[in-house]
Amino acid sequence: MKMIMAIIKPFKLDAVREALNAVGIEGLTVTEVKGFGRQKGHTELYRGAEYIVDFLPKIKIELAVVDELLEPALSAIAHAAQTGKIGDGKIFVQELDRVVRIRTGETDVEALS
Repeated sequence: MKMIMAIIKPFKLDAVREALNAVGIEGLTVTEVKGFGRQKGHTELYRGAEYIVDFLPKIKIELAVVDELLEPALSAIAHAAQTGKIGDGKIFVQELDRVVRIRTGETDVEALS
């Protein structure tokens, strides 16, 4: 089992969710976050004063998948989130040691289905 964490542009969320649904992944967690990478933010003008916006709005998607769905999920996220411009985001994959469904007590692969 793997935990996938993807940081994407906010307007790509619906496309990523639909792409994941198309490969059989229905559950995910979404968090609004702020951050920056190589793009280093940008400058804005507000009431005549210029200021730097260091942290840009992003969306963090987290989902747990069985090993067989890892590559389809990564491909779906990468293709749906890509704009070809700087700041498209990153995908991180971690090993998942244990999963427990609280309601039933099911564990590991059974808890993911």
